[in-house]
Parts: sequence; structure tokens; C-alpha cells
Amino acid sequence: MSRPVAILMLLICTALWGFAFVVQKSAMETMGPLTFIGVRNLLGGVAILPLALFLTRRSKPQPFTSRQWWFIAGMSLALMLGSWLQQVGLLTTTVTNGGFLTSLYVLLVPLIGLVVFRSWPHPVIWVGVPLALVGIYYLNGGGLDTLNFGDALVVGSAVFWAVQVMMLGYIARTTGQPILISCISFLLAGGSALALAFVFETPSIAGIMGGWEELAYAGLFSTAIAFTLQAVGQQHLPSANAAIILSSESLFAALGGAIFLGERLPAVGYAGATLIFIAILAVEALPPLWARRQAKLTN
Repeated sequence: MSRPVAILMLLICTALWGFAFVVQKSAMETMGPLTFIGVRNLLGGVAILPLALFLTRRSKPQPFTSRQWWFIAGMSLALMLGSWLQQVGLLTTTVTNGGFLTSLYVLLVPLIGLVVFRSWPHPVIWVGVPLALVGIYYLNGGGLDTLNFGDALVVGSAVFWAVQVMMLGYIARTTGQPILISCISFLLAGGSALALAFVFETPSIAGIMGGWEELAYAGLFSTAIAFTLQAVGQQHLPSANAAIILSSESLFAALGGAIFLGERLPAVGYAGATLIFIAILAVEALPPLWARRQAKLTN
């Protein structure tokens, strides 16, 4: 696959993810957050199951070890918790805020790597994190009093998205089956969320059918198609380059909020969104550029 085609696949992926924030918010009019993420992930898992089985039969991989199954279970839990916190947060925050605050997971990945794996991040992270925090401050109008509980929940979801990204990267490399791993994770996360929905919510066929268009988009396009495009396209690009492209999800979320929901940020809010995006780009782009420059100097 050529590099331009891989880039196009990732851009389509981020657009599908970004616009999904709109349907995620509107779906809450007919069903609860757990019901939505449960049906969404189950639908996405079932949709890519035939492709996952086909690729598995063709490659004939080794059976998963018990350690790998534990990683898959942990990744699925992170996926469910991240989805749930994000979904509950969207009840009270805007689609635009939700998109930019979710993108903070790009900054959190190296920090979690430092805490868990004692892997010291590139020095740019110590600039990027404070810059993103300032961006959050201005994104909400330049005052802490405008930050609501929904914003905090979406920031919390970014932590679990970061964990999910790290675990998916590890387990996909060790098994060589990224699409099968994603399929299993969707089914486990969706089944767990739906089971909890029957405990904490009151799921109904009427409610689910009332949001069938939102579920169809989130389950088929944002989950099944987008994650498949990511798994395929990312194999043909350096990880840093791919992360930069994927971080544009926040821009598509803002665009979707403006077009479909009429959301508008104050001038200072656009400044905050810009700072967050600059922080994300700096954390992902500067380390490989610096490494390339050092390699040229030593040769």
C-alpha cells in the first residue's frame, strides 16, 4: 500500500471518529450511556467478526497465551471505562470540548509509560502537558468556574483511552492480529457495558430503536470501519506520523458540533483549542524530528 493511500485511510478514520461525537450526544435523548456504548461496541464487534475470522484462518496464528488474554481483558476494560466516562461527560459538555479534551490521551501516553514502565519521556512532554492544561483553561472561557463535571469526566476518559492505546499497541505487536484483537475487545466491552446497563439503567427496545441511526453510525462507521482503517493504515506509516494525523479527530468533532448542533466557541475558546492542538502536535512530531537530526549529526 502506498503512503498517500495509508494517510487517506487515517484521515477518513479521524473524520468518522470526530463526527461520532455528534451522534453520541444526540443518542442520549433516548437511551442511557451504558446502553449506548454496549450496543455500539457489540454492533461494531459483530460487523468486523467475519473479516477477523477470515484473516485468522488465512494467517493461522498461534493460540493466545493466558498472559495475552489478560492483556485483552484489561484493554477491553479500559475501552469500556473510557467510552462510558466520555459518554456520560457528553451529557453536560459540548461536542467541541469533548473532542479536544479526549485528544489529551496523546499527551497522557508517555506520562503513563513513565509511571508504569519507568520509560522516561522526551523532554517536550514537560512543555506539552502544561501547554495543554492552559489550553483547557481557555477552551472553557478562561475561568475555572466554567469547567463543568462533564469536562472532568471526558478528561478522565482520556486516561483510559491512553491505557487502551498502549495495551492495544503491545498486544497487536505480540500477536500480529490487530483486527481480531479489536473485534474481541469490542465484544467484551460491549457485553460488559450492556450487562451493567440492566443493573444501573432501564434499557428498552423502544429506546434503542429511537436512536437506531446514531447507533448505526457509531457501531458501523465509527467503530467497525474506523478502527479497521486505523489498523490497516497505521501499518504503513511511522507511529509518530500516524498519531499526528489521528489527533485531527478533535478538529472534526469541532466541525461536526458547528455544522449539526450550532456550537460556537468564544474567541478565547478557539485560542485554547489551538494550544491543545499545538501541544499534541509538539509531543508527537518533535521527538522523531530531533532523533532524525541527531542521527544526521553523528553520521
